[in-house]
Amino acid sequence: MTPTSPTPRRLPDVAFDAAAAARPLDWVGMANLALPLRVASGHGEPIQVAASVDVAVDLRDASARGIHMSRMYLQLQDAFATETVTPAGLRRVLQTLVDSQGGLSSRARLVLRYGHLLLRQALASDNAGWKRYPVEIDATLVDGHLRLGLRFAVEYSSTCPASAALSRQANADRFVEDFADARPLATAIHEWLASDRGLAATPHAQRSRADIRVELRPAFDELPLAALIDAVEQSLGTPVQTAVKREDEQAFARLNAENLMFCEDAARRVAAALSSDPRIERFEADVAHFESLHAHDAVARVTGEGARA
Repeated sequence: MTPTSPTPRRLPDVAFDAAAAARPLDWVGMANLALPLRVASGHGEPIQVAASVDVAVDLRDASARGIHMSRMYLQLQDAFATETVTPAGLRRVLQTLVDSQGGLSSRARLVLRYGHLLLRQALASDNAGWKRYPVEIDATLVDGHLRLGLRFAVEYSSTCPASAALSRQANADRFVEDFADARPLATAIHEWLASDRGLAATPHAQRSRADIRVELRPAFDELPLAALIDAVEQSLGTPVQTAVKREDEQAFARLNAENLMFCEDAARRVAAALSSDPRIERFEADVAHFESLHAHDAVARVTGEGARA
């Protein structure tokens, strides 16, 4: 006799039970899923990164007890492992999430968080190093329309203009003190400037951070992440460095002297860079200078719109 396969057991599914206190829900889903993402590197081939992902759909059927979470999870498992994240790809995945709910949902949302690596050249030497930027992509599909938000952060050095002015005055006073009764030659002045006596005070500088959120216009094929990071760093002039030799450190000191800024100055520089970009619908930028003089931070916020075509 041919053995017969056991009849699979019918498992209960309470998701089909009627909902108590029935009403539609704005969003239902999962948070902090661990998923691989394939993202553009800005240097040739895309790279794969580890990401934390939030996913949700609306529950428009008031009487339905819940959504099909397992369907969403399985669809997301490999959604971005082989295909680079793009606006078009995000739209396709979001539509698939809506379709997976069998009419229970009409909109979907994805939030992707990861560390974006960019290879940065040293300022003066031939070295280079990888720099990590925290990134968050917020994509929502509502009635077939994609809304795309991008968050990222840039760290930079800020040297206080007031402290620089006070330091210059202290150096000038010391020069007068040391050379009050002499008419030194140029060589002697040079030696004095290079000595400990030649630096009576230095301006206080601090690591600083710009946190930026932009809403993108959905008419571009790629996420302009690397381009936006470059634009912000160039506007500030003093992004923190990776590989640093002595010549790079001296070049960085020069850049700090050329880019003295309060937090207000930094916010306006960032706004100028973002407002000139036609890919941006609107933006928010928060800058924080983690003070080395005070026990508190100096902060500023600016909002605006991108350039119109």
